[in-house]
Formats: sequence, structure tokens, C-alpha cells
Amino acid sequence: MKAKYQSVLDLGQELNIQNGDVKEENGKLVITGTANTPYEKNLLWDEIKKVGGDNPTDIIADIKVADTSIFAKHTVKSGETLGKIAKQYYGSAGKYTVIFNANTNILKNPDVIHPGQELVIPNL
Repeated sequence: MKAKYQSVLDLGQELNIQNGDVKEENGKLVITGTANTPYEKNLLWDEIKKVGGDNPTDIIADIKVADTSIFAKHTVKSGETLGKIAKQYYGSAGKYTVIFNANTNILKNPDVIHPGQELVIPNL
């Protein structure tokens, strides 16, 4: 069972899921832990569904979230724009203003962001 969901376990390690535990009970894989943000929890669920389908019956996952006040944190990479970042998190480049408005403490112009800046991605 662990082998089937190894990509989920690897992602959990990559995301540094806290208090993570994995065990097999009654033919099901039971995963618990705490993700840093709702976005990271969503990434884990997306991976679970990718492996097990939309309603997997062989896994039970109880993933909590440490910080629900924001959707995610994002470190700007070279070549990114607020539009590209908004598309990644919200599915729409047009929501870049939401990210800009949440980061006016470090951003003065929505067209100027720099690699290494850590942006708050707010909940919608």
C-alpha cells in the first residue's frame, strides 16, 4: 500500500509536513499530519487523487493546516510576474491585484517583483 502512494509520501516530505504519520490499518493506508498552508494541503490531496482516483477507498488522510490566515507563501523566481503567480494559485492571471494588495509592505508597483521576495498569497 505504501508503495502505491509513495509519491504522496515523498510530497509530504518535500513540503515538510509536521507531525506526519503513516501506517496501514485494515488494508488501508492512514496518513496524518499538518501542512503549513491550505495550498500545501490541496497539493497533497491532488496527489492522492492522482494516484487513487477521485474517491480512493484504500487511503484515509487527515491533513490539518497550521496557518489558515493565508492560502500560501511564495518565493519569487526569476522570470515570474504577479500574473503568472496568480494563475498558479488561483487559476486566473487577472487576480494578480489580490496578491499585490496583500504585499504592499514589500511591493510598490505590481509590475516590479524581484527573485527571492517572499509573497503572501491570500485566501480568496
